[in-house]
Amino acid sequence: MPDNHSLFPSPQLDLSFNQTDTLSPGFPDKMVILDCETTGSKPTYHRITEIGLLVVENGEIVDTWESFIKPNQHLPQNIQALTGISPDMLVNAPEFAKIADLLLEKLTGRVLVAHNARFDYGFLKNEFSRAGISYTTKPLCSVKLSRTLYPHFRRHGLDQIIKRFKLNIHNRHRAFDDAKAIYDFFMHTSHLFAQDDISAVCDQLNEQANLPQKLNPKVIKTLPKQPGVYYFHDDKGKLIYIGKSVNIRNRVLNHFSQDYKNHKDLKMSSRIADVSFEITASDFSAQLLESEEIKKHLPIFNQRLRKVKKLYQLEIKTNAAGYAIPSIKELGLIGDLSGNFGLFRSYRQLESKLKELADEHNLCFKLLRLEGRNTDNAKPCFRHQLKKCYGACCHKEPAKEYNERLYAALKEYQRVIWPWPNAIVLEEKNQEGDSYFHLIKDWIYIRRLDSVDEINHLTYQPTKSNLIESLTQTDNASSNNFDLDTYFILIRFLLNSELIKINRLKVYPLTSGPVP
Repeated sequence: MPDNHSLFPSPQLDLSFNQTDTLSPGFPDKMVILDCETTGSKPTYHRITEIGLLVVENGEIVDTWESFIKPNQHLPQNIQALTGISPDMLVNAPEFAKIADLLLEKLTGRVLVAHNARFDYGFLKNEFSRAGISYTTKPLCSVKLSRTLYPHFRRHGLDQIIKRFKLNIHNRHRAFDDAKAIYDFFMHTSHLFAQDDISAVCDQLNEQANLPQKLNPKVIKTLPKQPGVYYFHDDKGKLIYIGKSVNIRNRVLNHFSQDYKNHKDLKMSSRIADVSFEITASDFSAQLLESEEIKKHLPIFNQRLRKVKKLYQLEIKTNAAGYAIPSIKELGLIGDLSGNFGLFRSYRQLESKLKELADEHNLCFKLLRLEGRNTDNAKPCFRHQLKKCYGACCHKEPAKEYNERLYAALKEYQRVIWPWPNAIVLEEKNQEGDSYFHLIKDWIYIRRLDSVDEINHLTYQPTKSNLIESLTQTDNASSNNFDLDTYFILIRFLLNSELIKINRLKVYPLTSGPVP
């Protein structure tokens, strides 16, 4: 819908106002209306170059302040072109730490107001942190206020507001001028809305201070306090993130209560417009579903649990001198996964882990095949000269002692052998006591069963499983391939008695005949 002044609640109202007017008492009594210019968009990396603010008390401007800030990093050309701020203008400017105490004094005890407050607050918080100061507040976002009071307008950026209200601004994209534009917007709003209406919106936004701008607060009320998987969508319905939790509502709110020290969280939050969910019986099902859904949809903000086509393990052999020599073995998703060490997603990941273990346990790079490929000659490796290797490479350290240290270092990476003779049915109960059943074999999650009766009416062969084969051929079969993430999830739950109890799980080993 195009901007049109006739859509205002009181279209006949004169939008001009006397400069001696004060803001509506519906706004907070004490505010700092602030804007920052920066070297980029990442508050964890980029720096503030300019701050401008107006201190407002009881509706009147009682103080103004602005300053360039020396960022001590490159100022990109596109930022210079946008703001008109050049590196020469920042040469003699104070660093943030020099003005931190003064700025904090102006902010303390007042509501921070900014347009897209999440951005400015993120930069302030990170700059204060670098100066050794903890700054936390609930900012009032003028974008959200505009969306709430003027829902008939499609866009609520500062450019649109300036045009909509015909605001006078001399230097757009300069900190003080942009902050003054917010104040002028508040002044026009004071003439258009009753005090109670403005107060109610400010109170509502204070309660929802951390919610993404595009997210309808009513969505939060629909979220359950139960285990399951949640999905973040953008304003076009595109799935952008998948997560899991034992309490969906609390976890989603936790996303929004972060201080956005992580740029990915800040960027993702700006795009979230909707949240959907799927309830599961317990955290066990939630973790399995999350893993499956991420691999299926590949949301842009999920950086883990990606599909892999190959796995990598360590295979240990002994050289002529009796020293254990690990070599990296490439595997397909179906193959011999027993008797070796480690399951890794990439060659590089496994090689990196070997280097880490070598540093922790003084292992030999040469015998780990990280330095050269000839493990049979007795020449010392470079790390031996640095006293980071005890001399197994030149036979100074006995093979028995070296091998024991190597196996001790690799112990936690040894592949866990499937502890049951055949498949199992795992019963999982939700909080209401309803049962769900899962068919699992050799650390492979095969499928969910509708009921235990589905097992009772089928014959299970202990060696070659006709049951397994018949079930995996049905329409709701999941996969008969080994999945690394599923492997870790199953180990975490099936071999931990506390997690079995917490998640109300029960294991039924399958033999010939029905499940007990």
